[in-house]
Amino acid sequence: MDLIEIAKKCQRAAFEYAELSTDKKNLALEAIASLLEENSELIYKANAEDVNKAKERGLNEALVDRLTLTKARFAEMVNGVRHVAALDDPIGEILDGRVLPSGLKLLKKRVPLGVVGVIYESRPNVTVDIAALCLKSGNGCILRGGSEALATNRLLHQLLQKALSSVNLSPQGIAFIDS
Repeated sequence: MDLIEIAKKCQRAAFEYAELSTDKKNLALEAIASLLEENSELIYKANAEDVNKAKERGLNEALVDRLTLTKARFAEMVNGVRHVAALDDPIGEILDGRVLPSGLKLLKKRVPLGVVGVIYESRPNVTVDIAALCLKSGNGCILRGGSEALATNRLLHQLLQKALSSVNLSPQGIAFIDS
């Protein structure tokens, strides 16, 4: 895995995401939520694999609990994506502005950052949460979740990319480091 190449591909996709209409972002977010629901059994299976490995390694109960995707946590994750879609689009909002004596118009406006890199613990729902928030704000993201949730996060990443492709967006804008 070439991290530089992953980052370059993510950056190219982030330029695409930065110019998306609100409708297109929301369409992609709905595609993500629907695909997660359609693949819930596969997600539970991958998560059970991660949970079993964590228990075999003797990880503490609190970590195993955070790692476990219950039906309630899964529903919260999917509903969270839909909630993000329902939010106002932050991009383009003008926060402040004035005209300088020279006639130059000066505006403080919300714009995408570009690519957001996030390292997080073993909560598989965070993979989806970050991806949804970054997409809504017109940013790409490079994700690195805890190794305890690797199987679940790999599958979630694949589903996120599949959902983006299904609405003709570059899947490279949601990148995942899996090693």
